[in-house]
Amino acid sequence: MLVTLVTVALARLAFGLILPFMRADLGMTYQQAGNLGTVAALGYLFLVMVAGMFASKHGGRAAVVLGLSLTTVGFIVLSISSQQSMLLFSMLLLGCGTAFAYTPVISLLAGCFPGRRGAVIGMTNSGIGVGVLGASFMVPYLNETLGRSAWRWSWVVFAVSSALALVASIAYLPRTKQVAGSMKSAPAVPMYRNSRINIVALLYGVVGTTYIAQTTFMYSFALDSGMSPVIAGRMSALLGILSVFAAPTWGYISDRFGRSPTLMIAVALNAVGTVIPVVWPTTAGFTMHYIMLGCTVSGMFTSILTIAAESVEPAFAPRATSYVTLFYATGQFIGPALAGLLIEYAGGFKTAFTASTIVLVLGFFLSCRLAVVSRRHVEVAADA
Repeated sequence: MLVTLVTVALARLAFGLILPFMRADLGMTYQQAGNLGTVAALGYLFLVMVAGMFASKHGGRAAVVLGLSLTTVGFIVLSISSQQSMLLFSMLLLGCGTAFAYTPVISLLAGCFPGRRGAVIGMTNSGIGVGVLGASFMVPYLNETLGRSAWRWSWVVFAVSSALALVASIAYLPRTKQVAGSMKSAPAVPMYRNSRINIVALLYGVVGTTYIAQTTFMYSFALDSGMSPVIAGRMSALLGILSVFAAPTWGYISDRFGRSPTLMIAVALNAVGTVIPVVWPTTAGFTMHYIMLGCTVSGMFTSILTIAAESVEPAFAPRATSYVTLFYATGQFIGPALAGLLIEYAGGFKTAFTASTIVLVLGFFLSCRLAVVSRRHVEVAADA
């Protein structure tokens, strides 16, 4: 949970909370701000498969330690930099660190509990909610207390948290290599020819495209609509509180009632939650948005990663999760940059989040298709 708190919540999602104050202090445009998020996604995209192979060869613990080392350095450089080039480099380190730490720690822990993957992945991902919750309270408070350059102290706190996670990982994560470390042959059906895996991968791409754009710019949208930084921070904290409990709950539900139906419900509710502030940009509208996303985003993450792990033989589960995460990383790369361009040149925040809603609707149809393919998969397995 501490690893996911640092590598996902602080290294990726909390950027949207710090962005308005950082942008104002440094005089950045929304496009430049979007480019920072894109560079982090680029590091994640290029290294996510490399991280999977590294974890297979050297063990998940080694990959997580390397990833947290990179995020710690990235946070430190962000806290002291003002030049765009150094900021881009720092965000690149955060993306690379997340690639090496997040997927390997998920695969490492899920492999320890093969009968309860959904619950374990959901519990691990609840660390993301804890991180978002803490950052949502801390960042606006520091801004109110310390003034214009308070965003630098936020990165300092994140650096300390990352260092603590690094020490804890060295001390407590098991040294055993992932099952993939013993693989000598390829799966019977290559990943790119597995229809179930490909649909899951596309869905994860949808999540990456929309959710990272949301975390990067929704807070700014709330401020632009007249909400105070403190209230907007509380709304973001509400998302964090809900996701802490929602992540293990969705995991249990998917273990009990099936992955595909769970995923369909989560995607549909997420689409509704995204469009609400577009048509109703008020305090009530943003509150409903954060409530619905807090209750549903973890369901998408948990169900997608679990389906990917279960769509292949256990020995190839780390490879499958890395493969679908590659699509998620691609979405992370595209989403913030496109959202920044839409906000800057094509009508503002409403246009950007209308586009996100359309992408999520396409994701819902993909989840319906996945349910059909999964049903056939079960029937074939039963006949065999």
